[in-house]
Amino acid sequence: MATCSSGDYLVIPRNCHISVISALVLSGAVPKYIVPEYNSVWDIAGGVTPLQVEKALKELRKDGKKIAAVLVTSPTYHGICSDVQGIVDVCHPLRVPVIVDEAHGAHFKFHDSFPSTAIEQGADLAVQSTHKVLSSLTQSSMLHMAGGLVDADKVSQCLQLLQSSSPSYLLLSSLDAARAQLTENPRSFDEPVAMALETKEQLSIIPGVSVLDLSSFFSDFPAMDPLRITLSASDLHLSGYEADDILAEEHQIVSELVGTQAVTFAVNLGTRWQDVQNLVQSAKHLSEKYFSAKEYRSGKHNYVRSPLDKFTVKLTPREAFFTKKRRVCIEDSLGEVCGELICPYPPGIPVLIPGEVVTQHSLSYLINVRDQGMTISGAADGELNSIMVCNL
Repeated sequence: MATCSSGDYLVIPRNCHISVISALVLSGAVPKYIVPEYNSVWDIAGGVTPLQVEKALKELRKDGKKIAAVLVTSPTYHGICSDVQGIVDVCHPLRVPVIVDEAHGAHFKFHDSFPSTAIEQGADLAVQSTHKVLSSLTQSSMLHMAGGLVDADKVSQCLQLLQSSSPSYLLLSSLDAARAQLTENPRSFDEPVAMALETKEQLSIIPGVSVLDLSSFFSDFPAMDPLRITLSASDLHLSGYEADDILAEEHQIVSELVGTQAVTFAVNLGTRWQDVQNLVQSAKHLSEKYFSAKEYRSGKHNYVRSPLDKFTVKLTPREAFFTKKRRVCIEDSLGEVCGELICPYPPGIPVLIPGEVVTQHSLSYLINVRDQGMTISGAADGELNSIMVCNL
C-alpha cells in the first residue's frame, strides 16, 4: 500500500504467498504475474529471474501501464533464492522499487554460509518473519527499508492503518530479545549449519532418497538456504505425504512442509544433533523397507503438473472480492470466475485466485492434493465439494 495506488501494476511471482493476494485486495493494485520455473519431478517452484522481470516490465510499459513496484519471494519456503541484485539492476533505472518477501530469510545476515540478504542486494523493502528461523514469538516480524525510492512517511501511515492500535509489547520485546541473542552469540548458527550440511551429505547417499539442490533447476538461481533440507522418496515409490506419515508415525519426526513429491525439514537454533541423526536413521529405514523390497506400487509415482502455468484473469483480486457470489458444485464450476482464494496450506501458495477462470487443470490439481490429505485454505468449503464463483 505504500508503493501502489488503485489501478497501478505490481509485478509478482505466481507462487507468491497468500498474504500478497490479500494486499492486492486492500491496495487495489493489479497483478502482473511471472510464472517461476517449476520442477514437476519435485512438484516445487523456484524463484524468478532478472530476465523474467525485465520482460514483464517491458510488456507493461509497451501497454502504457503504470508500474508501481516489483515483489519477489526470496527465499522460497524450500530455501531457493532469486537473484535480487540482478532484479534490482533491472528495476532501479526505471525508478521501480523492489519489495522482497524474505519471510524465511531473517537469519541470512548471521552466518557466512548464508545467502546475501535482500537489503544487501539493494532491495527497497524487505519483510522478514523473525519468528520463523530466529527465536522471537510467533507473529512477530520486521520490515526493513533502504534507499530513497519508497516514502518512509507513507510506510508509517500504512502501518498505522493496517496494524492494531494496541501493539503487543510481548511480541516487540521478543524481537529485541532475538536481536540480543544474536548480538551476544554471533556464532549461534555455526552448529546448525554444520548439522544441516552433514545431514544432506548423509541423506544423499541413501539408496532411493534424493536431496533437492540448485542443480534441480535450469535457471541460474544464486543460492539456497543451507538450513532447509528437502528430500524425496519417489524412487521408493512413496509420495511426499506417505513418506511424511511414516516418518511422523513410526519415528516421531516432524517436518516443516509436505508436498506431493517431497518433504522439507528446517534446521534452526533449537535443533540438536540427535534430531538430525534420527532423521538420517529414519530415512535409512525407509530405504531398507521400500527400496530392497523393489515393489512397484502403481499410481504412487505420478509426476504432477504445475498448478501455476495456466491461468486466465477476468477480474482483479479486489474486484472479485467485492463482487456478489454464489456457491456451485465443483463439477459445475468450469469456466466460472473464481470468487475465493483457494490454496493448499502449507505453503500457502494459491492455485486459484479471486478473479481467475476455473479450469480443469487447476481443479484436477486441487482435488489431487486434497485427496492426498493436504489442507485446503481459503475456500468456504474445505472439502472442495463446492466453490464460490462470481456473479457476472
